Amino acid sequence: MGKTILVLTGSPREGGNSDQLAEAFIRGACGAGNSVLRYNAARKQIGPCIGCQSCAGGNGDCVAKDDYAELVDYLRRADAIAIFTPIYWLSWPAGLKAAIDRFYSFYCSETQTRVKESIMVVCGEAADLSFYDPMVKTYEMTADLMHWENKGHIIVPSVGEPGAVQQTPAIAGMEKIGTYF
Repeated sequence: MGKTILVLTGSPREGGNSDQLAEAFIRGACGAGNSVLRYNAARKQIGPCIGCQSCAGGNGDCVAKDDYAELVDYLRRADAIAIFTPIYWLSWPAGLKAAIDRFYSFYCSETQTRVKESIMVVCGEAADLSFYDPMVKTYEMTADLMHWENKGHIIVPSVGEPGAVQQTPAIAGMEKIGTYF
């Protein structure tokens, strides 16, 4: 039996390059017998963490009542997490950032998710790979704080226009990675 993989996407642009990469990964993962839970963070209503500390001593739940509760459920059910996102101003888009900030509810309460391993795939218009360094570092530290085995990150540069990723080997690569992740 395969594992349950949470595919967490960050693009507010439905069908954009990172969504296409996620879809390829999902095809590979499902084809290999895994089940996938997809959460499109940028298309959910998630407020920011307000640092109220109400989650301290809890079980990873957040007192704010919004779409984050669905993500908490997925984090409790998933064996692995694959994050697919474009880069926006050196970081995650706002909707994904809000969701990841709320992971603090697990950290603060010292509650472990079921997730054991992670990967991040980021794409963007920039050709210079150093442009992605701040985002990669933030991902690596997030994986560490969440106690996920970081399986690495993949950068797909030079894909600014919608569909540009189709002209790269990344789509086939993501499908193959999905079969092995």
